[in-house]
Amino acid sequence: MMHLGLCVTYALALVTGALAVPSQQLDTRQQPFKSTAITDLSEPWAIAFLPDNRVLVTERRGNLRLVDPTTKAKGTITGVPAVAYAGQGGLHDVALHPNYAENSIIYLSYAESGTGGAGGAVAQAKLTLDANGGGALSGLQVIWRHSQKASGGLQFACRLLFGSDGALWISSGEINQMTPAQSMTSNLGKVIKLYDNGTAFEGNPFASQGTIQAQIWSLGHRNPLGIDWDAQGRLWEVEMGPMGGDELNLIKSGANYGWPVVSEGRHYDGRTIPAHSTRPDIEPPKAFWVPVISPAGLIIYKGDLFQLERQCHHHQSQRTRTCTRDHHW
Repeated sequence: MMHLGLCVTYALALVTGALAVPSQQLDTRQQPFKSTAITDLSEPWAIAFLPDNRVLVTERRGNLRLVDPTTKAKGTITGVPAVAYAGQGGLHDVALHPNYAENSIIYLSYAESGTGGAGGAVAQAKLTLDANGGGALSGLQVIWRHSQKASGGLQFACRLLFGSDGALWISSGEINQMTPAQSMTSNLGKVIKLYDNGTAFEGNPFASQGTIQAQIWSLGHRNPLGIDWDAQGRLWEVEMGPMGGDELNLIKSGANYGWPVVSEGRHYDGRTIPAHSTRPDIEPPKAFWVPVISPAGLIIYKGDLFQLERQCHHHQSQRTRTCTRDHHW
């Protein structure tokens, strides 16, 4: 799964956009890549490549598009669930089941309306493609939800990622409620690990403590908008801080990453927040940014074409519409 800010381009453009970095100015003119505009989109949020190299693209207003990079054709997938399109909410991520080639199952994350406002949800459905460049979802089933809803339409996150063990990982935002990120009776502000049917993964660190606790892999997250694996099988996450304090975290089982108890930023009204250094029991970020870069997604490049970029973290900025590149830790 990859994530877009403004338009769909072919895969190499997503990777090589990260070559402009503050600490090292690289000459990209001789690099063996090209960027090709494929189609126009409205508020694209995420993409997933199908086995035939066509691309599923989510648009935040609630459309799921099927794009063919070769012909530049753009079709529509019907049967998408209704979304709460407001603030930062709408249709969010899309991911393929690890056995998609056999079962045609895909996953969508999105904001849904309900009592109290809106919250994040994840659904699975079977995708049937048609001969006209579109398709339809059937058998849609919600397999996970935020444990509460809130007004304001902020900080849903809900990135989706599958692991080598077949587990489904969800980066759950705290929907601007702050304190639930530290509550073990809430799945807000957490990294979640589930089986592909939405049940809690056996062996999760809090599996014996209750139904919601059994979902939780790590806690203390604010708006975790990017997750990806490195070549060693380690899970990395980027999240938006408040006023300053965007973070890059190495995710560990059972670890607490501090929000809202600690942060390298401050509240929007200017109130200070204790730094991570004041709480040695809380996992500090591997990197943080003041002022913010507003990371919108995370890709760890593991290919061989761009040796300089191998095992670097690339996170896209909503604020600057650029990519930031960090060396692998």
